[in-house]
Amino acid sequence: MDPRHDSRPSEYRADLDAALQTRKELGPEYESALVDSFLSRIDARLDARVEQRVAERLADLGPEPYRGDRHERRGRRGGFSGAGRLPAISLVLAIPLTGIGSAAGLPGMLATWLGIVGVNFAAALGNRREERQERLNTARSEWA
Repeated sequence: MDPRHDSRPSEYRADLDAALQTRKELGPEYESALVDSFLSRIDARLDARVEQRVAERLADLGPEPYRGDRHERRGRRGGFSGAGRLPAISLVLAIPLTGIGSAAGLPGMLATWLGIVGVNFAAALGNRREERQERLNTARSEWA
């Protein structure tokens, strides 16, 4: 067992005992403030432990080499930029295109929507292929 884990419960116990002793001395009217103070100390310790563990895990992983093109592509995809723009634009354009296509009746409207779905489907396949290739390149560079 990790020796750090053995000392922490005794620290918490000491803090709790001090809070209880203070409550006895000050009386029940200060109970709420004492509990809040005790909980904030526990919360601060837990935050520090979590930050320490995250830092240790990140240190174990080591520094990630910079891959500029991968990071730039990810930045382009975020929000409504890059590939995220196409579905929004196609939905906006779907309204007037449906009106134009419906002038030819039901077959025209169906052709319009099949075109919209086809364009979005092709874009999604292209994005998946690009992401798969990116993962493959990343895996290869990590083994090299």
